[in-house]
This record gives sequence, structure tokens and C-alpha cells, in this order.
Amino acid sequence: MKIHAHLIYSYTSELITQLRDLLHPNVQLTVGKDLGTNPNYHILITGNPTREQLNASPRLHTLIIPWTGIPQETAKLMLEFPRIAIHNMHHNAASNAELAVTLLLAAAKAILPYDQTLRQNDWSMRYERPGPALGLAGQTALVLGYGHIGKRVARFCRALDMTVLAVKRHATDASDEWAHEIHPSAALHALLPRANALIICLPLTPETEGLIGTAELELLPQAAVLVNIGRGLIVDQAALYAALRNGRLHSAGLDVWYNYPEDKAARSSTPPADFPFHELENVVMSPHRGSDTAATEAARMPHLARLLNTAARGEPMPNRLDLTAGY
Repeated sequence: MKIHAHLIYSYTSELITQLRDLLHPNVQLTVGKDLGTNPNYHILITGNPTREQLNASPRLHTLIIPWTGIPQETAKLMLEFPRIAIHNMHHNAASNAELAVTLLLAAAKAILPYDQTLRQNDWSMRYERPGPALGLAGQTALVLGYGHIGKRVARFCRALDMTVLAVKRHATDASDEWAHEIHPSAALHALLPRANALIICLPLTPETEGLIGTAELELLPQAAVLVNIGRGLIVDQAALYAALRNGRLHSAGLDVWYNYPEDKAARSSTPPADFPFHELENVVMSPHRGSDTAATEAARMPHLARLLNTAARGEPMPNRLDLTAGY
């Protein structure tokens, strides 16, 4: 089956060459923001399509978002194009899971306060009894969102000798090789009192927005750790700030936020939240960089080629996204 795919993003020439070398002979690939005079692509590859790009080719039937999840503006726009199937990719699952566990360890072990005081030649924190660091072995981790990333996070936590609980929207198994227990979403409030570490790997959907607020944070054991690599709006920022400031939570590791730069000029002057999280010593802040590794970019092209080659063989493409569910 002949397939014409158009890639909007301007990746490096090396990555484009890598992609072309991996493609089935029946896949024609064009690249760039210029759609040409008579666009006739079947598949559009971009996470932020415009209405013009979606309307330009009468043969367009598939949108590939070359990462995990779907931007909110894209989700709203795609409701106007129900005939177009949406697929995404999970090539960045490993790097996101690695960052989640990095944030968990950095927050639990109070890495930043120790680092900052020792830079001032101050060793006093070492001699505090008890110090601010927490042990994780023998504790319980609750992973919200048990997909490609969540399963990797569970695997890491299990290696840390933690008991792993997982919440999955459609839980069909009671456990698996990584999670000791798998529960449906309705069990969240019953599970929170057991969670010494709450690790959020969920997509942002109407169901998950504001899922963790004051009531949920108060259900956690005293001095729990929260890690969020899903989306900022899943956790109420006022409630999170208060719980960190008053010591209800031991610490947090955050890679996703509430405010993002609107343009290049704003990148050096945009506070990530409406509350001064940067003033809290028990917060590890990361600028939404879970996929930011050279290995992730190298992995993107084989995953993208796999999707396109599947279509060229006339087979159902994996990773189809359900707009109703939001992932």
C-alpha cells in the first residue's frame, strides 16, 4: 500500500536520513512547513497541527503525534475532524521513568538542601538527628497511571525494595511482575493512606484535571513524597504548595507545571506556578524535560518508522489515541 506521510517538524538532517533509511519502500516522506501546491498526504506528523494542515490534503486519514500524550489545544481541534485517526508514540517512556525515579530519590534524600549548604562549606545538616532524608526501602509507592511510563517506574521502585501499588483506569489484573497490586481509579482514596510515595504518570484529561487536591493530599501518610511527571494541572497547585510549606508532605519532585513560556522571549522570565515553589527547600524543580536525552531523539525515528511501515503493510497502526478518554 502506497503511503504519503508529511512531517512538519524540522529535525536535523541526520535524523531525517535515519528515518528515511528505515522506511518501507511504499512510504513517501515529505518534510517541512511548506505543504506544497497540491498536498496529498495520507498521514500528518506533528503534535500541533493547524486547521489549514488538517484541511489541506483530501486524503489525510491519520495524525501521528511524535511523543506521548496530546496537547490540549490539539485535542480540542481534533474534535472537529472525527474522520482522522490519532496515534502517538512511547519512545520516551524510559527517559520519563528515569526522571521520575531521579526526582523521587532527589526529593526523598533532600539532595538539593545538602548540596546547597555544602557549597557554602556548611556541614551542619550531616549532623542533624534525624536529618531531612527519607529511606525508601520497605516503603510503599503508589503509581498513578500504569501505562508505558508507569510500568517502568514501578519496575524501578520494586528494585528499590518498595511495595508497589498501581492505579489503572481499566484494571484487568490484580497484580503483575512489577506491581504488587493493581487497582481501578475508584480505589484511589482507599490507596492514598498507604502511599509513602505518590508518583503521578497520568495524562491530563477531564477526569484527571484537579484529581489531587487538599483532600487527597491529607489522605497521604505524614511526610510522604509526591512526584509529578504527568501534567501540572492534575495536582491543585495551591493545595500542593500549602502541603509542602507546612510540612504535611516531606517533599516533591516536579517536572510539570502550571505556567509555560508563551514564546521564545518569555523563556527566561516565566514563573512555572502562581505560588513561589522556588522558595521551598523541599521541592526539586525540573523544567518539563523528561524526554530530554540524546537517546530519546535517537529512539524517536525507529518508533516513527515502525508506525509508518505498519500502515504501508496495510496493518492496523498501534498506539491509537481515544479523544474521549484523552489518551
